[in-house]
Amino acid sequence: ELRPYQLRGYQWITAQTQWGFGLCLADDMGLGKTLQAAAWLLQQWETNVLDQPALVVCPTTLLANWAKELERFTPDLRVQVYHGSDRQLGIADVVITTYGLLRNDKELQDRHWHAVILDEAQNIKNPAAHQTRAVKRLHTKHRLALTGTPVENALVELWSIFDFLNPGFLGSRRSFTESFARPIESGQNIAKTEQLQRMVGPFLLRRMKTDRSVITDL
Repeated sequence: ELRPYQLRGYQWITAQTQWGFGLCLADDMGLGKTLQAAAWLLQQWETNVLDQPALVVCPTTLLANWAKELERFTPDLRVQVYHGSDRQLGIADVVITTYGLLRNDKELQDRHWHAVILDEAQNIKNPAAHQTRAVKRLHTKHRLALTGTPVENALVELWSIFDFLNPGFLGSRRSFTESFARPIESGQNIAKTEQLQRMVGPFLLRRMKTDRSVITDL
């Protein structure tokens, strides 16, 4: 049973993905990003559109947590943890793997996925990193990023996540740096800041623990 703000998040994911948009759920840590994504996966399965497996990519420390959460809240879904030296893709609705393994695993790269969900998506904040490039090569219908910190140090991190979610939407890295990152970070350009917020706003949902509506729900 979803809390009201979690239900709104699930409904937002469902509505936006129907139009084919990639999305970033950037709620504060502890507000249930995993649960909202799991609810969407279950909706895809229940409406018979989950015709290919969904892939969840997360840090190794979260593998067991994802498996446990899906077992608890979506027991009808067939879940496979794809990890270890004897790994082999089987019949599953959801496959869970890690960023580290994804970098060099040809079987994951060659598969066509119904959705790719990146947990702790700040792991692709460096556009030049090997694992970032591996993630962006994946073939998928839907793209969802979960992160409580879409920007940690520099705006190029936001660009890198959006380059996965909606390729080309924020332009090339060079044009984004010239048009947004440099004037915002060095000149505190308010107009450019507001323009960027308007552009990414429809595709990024962030709720804070200090939000009045969230406090009420909790």
